[in-house]
Amino acid sequence: MVSRELRHALRGLAAPAAVLDRDAFDANLDTLRLRARGLPIRVATKSLRTPAAIERALSQPGYSGVLTYSLPEALNLHARGIRDILLGYPSVDRASIRALLAEAGATANITLMIDCTAHLDIIDEVRTELAAAEAPDREADSGAGASVRICIDVDSSYRLGEGLLGDRVHIGARRSPIRDAEAAALLAEQVHARPGAELVGLMFYEGQIAGTADAGRSPRQTAIRAMQRRSIAELAKRRTAVVAAVRDLGELEFVNGGGTGSFESSAAEGTLSELAAGSGLFSPGLFDGYTRFRHEPAAYFVTPVVRRPGPGWVTVFKGGFIASGVPGVDRLPTIAWPPDLAYSGLEGPGEVQTPLHGAGAEDLRIGDLVWFRHAKAGELAEHFNDLIVVSGSRIVETWSTYRGEGLVL
Repeated sequence: MVSRELRHALRGLAAPAAVLDRDAFDANLDTLRLRARGLPIRVATKSLRTPAAIERALSQPGYSGVLTYSLPEALNLHARGIRDILLGYPSVDRASIRALLAEAGATANITLMIDCTAHLDIIDEVRTELAAAEAPDREADSGAGASVRICIDVDSSYRLGEGLLGDRVHIGARRSPIRDAEAAALLAEQVHARPGAELVGLMFYEGQIAGTADAGRSPRQTAIRAMQRRSIAELAKRRTAVVAAVRDLGELEFVNGGGTGSFESSAAEGTLSELAAGSGLFSPGLFDGYTRFRHEPAAYFVTPVVRRPGPGWVTVFKGGFIASGVPGVDRLPTIAWPPDLAYSGLEGPGEVQTPLHGAGAEDLRIGDLVWFRHAKAGELAEHFNDLIVVSGSRIVETWSTYRGEGLVL
């Protein structure tokens, strides 16, 4: 339920607009820190996509470093003065790799993600091109320049009956081909042998735990909870072996893992040196379906009523901000206020208009605001240039999103 104070703050505001409840955001910072059990939290910037929100999180105790989506984003945050930047995904963006190698201090503060030697080859090719351009009369040296910090992404998904079925029953994100201690150690050896590359970390993302809602009594939700229990046990054993095998070859600065939805099991496991989270600070609609934690809804979008097409119905402007992933009802925005409103079964949330019906429509007038929560956290920022920041019943700030600053991830 959206508080009366929050609704009062936006009276008369031009809409559609994105809104951040700063008090709820700060409460979520505290909740995540408590759930982390003393482990530092690396801020997942893709889930915020708003520089001021990222900086506010980093200013709090228990938060250290960022996990970015793309190399252009990492370079942009580095230019802002943010340090300890881990790229969450491999990059084959040669122009950005060139910029990384050329920018003073960037290679010391930005860590690239890999899961195969082809990623290292691209880095070396760019290094060679850069060296040749700087010294055309000399033979290019692919080992020239500063060392590039490297992290290996290790697949953390769950595979039912893996010994017999291989990857045919794969539950979780399709990410890295590196899955066991042997494969991780082999790739680590290749990084150590590569001039100009320095292995500093490992990353594990258990999306089937951190990113999968488990609340409910349906057979499906019961099966999800059983899968997650088995996955937690399997991953703890496998992750311990991977970390030990890679550490036998050299020291690591960090072992990263977790996600907002798996802080409890990830923190308790004992193999990780840090956790990563971002979505929990906004607490989007998908997070209503978890049993292990409860955060405060902090990010909304509001849009005005523009029609009353019939008794019990209103139509709001726009509203069709559908989340990525497998299409389904859980990808639709959650109607946050007023209560007792539902989507039209024939239209749903639309690009230009969204009809709503129910008892909550009776007291709405033309121009009144209806409040929604996006199903996912960071994707809200892809639709708005700014977040209207509210504390109590007052608008206190306006924070530009990546979109508002013209940053393309």
